[in-house]
Amino acid sequence: MEGSWQLKNPYNFLTEMGFDLPDKNQSLDQYFDFIDDDMLEDMGTNKEMIYASYNALHEQFEEEPDVKVKSILIKGGFNKDGEKESIDILLKPGEIVSLVGPTGSGKSRLLADIEWLAQADTPTGRVIVINGILPDESKRYSFDEKLISQLSQNMNFVMDANVEEFIRMHAESRNIKQIDEVLETIIKHANDLAGEPFSLETPLTALSGGQSRALMIVDVAFLSKSPIVLIDEIENAGIDRRKAMEFLVNAEKIILIATHDPVLALMANRRLVIRNGGMYKIIESDESEKKVLDKLEKRDRETQKIRNALREGQKVQCD
Repeated sequence: MEGSWQLKNPYNFLTEMGFDLPDKNQSLDQYFDFIDDDMLEDMGTNKEMIYASYNALHEQFEEEPDVKVKSILIKGGFNKDGEKESIDILLKPGEIVSLVGPTGSGKSRLLADIEWLAQADTPTGRVIVINGILPDESKRYSFDEKLISQLSQNMNFVMDANVEEFIRMHAESRNIKQIDEVLETIIKHANDLAGEPFSLETPLTALSGGQSRALMIVDVAFLSKSPIVLIDEIENAGIDRRKAMEFLVNAEKIILIATHDPVLALMANRRLVIRNGGMYKIIESDESEKKVLDKLEKRDRETQKIRNALREGQKVQCD
């Protein structure tokens, strides 16, 4: 068995199997030399099975491929009346597409179709094509090669951990080596987004809605390998929306965001109008819309100054 234990940090594996931690200076081979075979038999395992499970885990971490998505094609299905959708849409990395339409129009349904890599097996009958080919079953249901990260409207942590422990666990699961640098980067950028500062020692359950959303956006941008990001509403989170989108675009993610916020809608490269459960129309952003966006963002900055002044008990002064 010598040389079988190769991962640097195998102790989580042992504790999940129900074993006590080895002594600090004890190798794992030495540790198992003293484990009673009868005890392992009572646990329904043996040393060979444990080594095989561990080495399979090692190979998974060492050989986890980067998922390269060059394009996503959403092929139209049917709206709520059973009418054929008249458009398809092709998405590429570094692009933001906003989904606009009234409440109940079908924006979240479209996000769900993409998340499930629908193959005409959802209520809309849509088909999702990745890199020009239909995804096979292993891609659709694999946890190791998950293509989609999703940020939903409700962001509530229930873990009994602080921010540092959460980031560290995620980084270790991704086999990232420079974890301290990642911690520094994520907390810095999360605070840039949130406006209301928090630290690595802050318990997850003590984070506000805006802080939680900021942490998860930066986590997705810097730690997640998923190339597609689906965002279901962001406007009520109280974060810097432009910076949030810039982080995700710079990470070469494909971003789809369902929104009622005109600022977010205009930040996108394109708007996909959803009506009666179907993809209705695609609107390309142009220079005239950018001028409107500049005015809206200026108004938002002034509104934020007023909010900050009221929060700090200061007299409100407007330009």
